[in-house]
Amino acid sequence: MTDQRKASPPDPDDFLAVDGSLSGEERDIRDTVRGFGSRELLPHVAQWFDAGTIPEPRALAKSLGELGVFGMHLHGYGCAGASAVAYGLACRELEAVDSGLRSFVSVQGSLAMTAIHKFGSEEQKETWLPRMAAGDVIGCFGLTEPDSGSDPGSMRTSARRDGDGWVLNGTKMWITNGSIADVAIVWAGTEDGIRGFLVPTDTPGFTANTVHRKLSLRASITSELVLEDVRLPEEALLPGASGLGAPLSCLNEARYGIVWGAAGAARACYRAALDYATTREQFGGPIAGFQLTQRKLADMLVDVNQAGLTALQIGRLKDQGACHHNHVSFGKFSCVAAAQRVARLARSVHGANGITLEYPVMRHMANLETVATYEGTEEIHALSLGQAVTGVSAFR
Repeated sequence: MTDQRKASPPDPDDFLAVDGSLSGEERDIRDTVRGFGSRELLPHVAQWFDAGTIPEPRALAKSLGELGVFGMHLHGYGCAGASAVAYGLACRELEAVDSGLRSFVSVQGSLAMTAIHKFGSEEQKETWLPRMAAGDVIGCFGLTEPDSGSDPGSMRTSARRDGDGWVLNGTKMWITNGSIADVAIVWAGTEDGIRGFLVPTDTPGFTANTVHRKLSLRASITSELVLEDVRLPEEALLPGASGLGAPLSCLNEARYGIVWGAAGAARACYRAALDYATTREQFGGPIAGFQLTQRKLADMLVDVNQAGLTALQIGRLKDQGACHHNHVSFGKFSCVAAAQRVARLARSVHGANGITLEYPVMRHMANLETVATYEGTEEIHALSLGQAVTGVSAFR
C-alpha cells in the first residue's frame, strides 16, 4: 500500500493537480499566454473596463496575432493547429484577466475564422484566414438579432438573389467586435434556408453601431449591425454552409472556449480572495483565521478545481474526437455557474473593497452575467442536458 504520509501537501493554486497532467507543450502554451496576460493586459484591464472600451483594439489584435492565439486550434492558413486542450488553456489564461479579452479571441478564432475554415471556399480561406490569424484583419459573427436570441432559426435577416449576386437586409445585435471589424460573417434566411455570407464592412449599406452603457463585459466592443440593401457578389456566399447547423457548429467551438474561460475567471477570483483573506486583519488577526471565511474559501476551492477538471476532461474528449455538443453544454452550464458562485463569495471576502476596481472580483462578477447569457443561456443549456438524458425535447 502507498504511504499517504509521503504525499506532498496540495498546492492551494492547483489543489487537485489539474495542471499536473498537462504535457510539456501544453504547459508552455499556458505559461506563454499567462505571462502575456500578466505583462500586457492585467495592468490596463481595470481602466479599460472603467472606460467601457478597448482604447486601441487594432494594436491589441496585432499583439494577440503575434502571440498566436487567433484560430490557434485550426490547421493551415497561418494557424497553429494546436490541440483542443492547448486552445482551452489559452482561453483560461485570457479570461483569468477578463472575460472581454477572451471574447475578443473567441469571436475572431472560434466564430469568424472557424466559419471560413469550415465552410469557405479555398479562395476565401486563402484571402482571409492568414491575415486574421496575424491580427491584421478583425472579424465578427452576425447571428443574434434584436428579436432572435435563443431561437436563431427565427431570424429576420434575409438574402435574396439579384442577378449574379445577393442583396442582404436585416439587423444583428450583441455582436462582439462589430464596429471595429473588417469582415462580418452574416447569417441570413434565403429561399433555400439559412446561409452564411462574408461581408466586408466597407460595403455600401453596412453600418455598425457601438452599444454603450453596458454594465458587464465593458472591456469589450459590442455592436449592432444594420444591413440595408447590401449588395454582394456570388463569391461572398460561404459555399459549405447550409442550414442552421452551420452557425450552431461554430457557436459550439466558442462555447468550448467559454468552458475553460469560466474556470479561469473562477481561479482569478479565488486567488484574489485567498490573498486578501491572508493579509486583511480584523479583530487582531487575518480574516483567513475566521471560520466563516475559511468556509467560503473551501467552497471556492472546490468549485475552482471541479471546473478545472471538467474543462480538462472535455478538452481531452475533444482531442480524441469523442466530444459531443452536449458535453460542451455540460461544461458551459456547470463551469459558468461555478464561476458565478466563486465570484460572489470572493466579493464578500473583500467586503466593501470588493466593489472597487482596485480588486478584480466585482469586474469578474459582472462579466459572468454576460458569460451566463451568451453562446446559449443557462436555461438553454439546462434544456439541452435535459433532452440529452431523457430523449425528450422541451424547446417546442
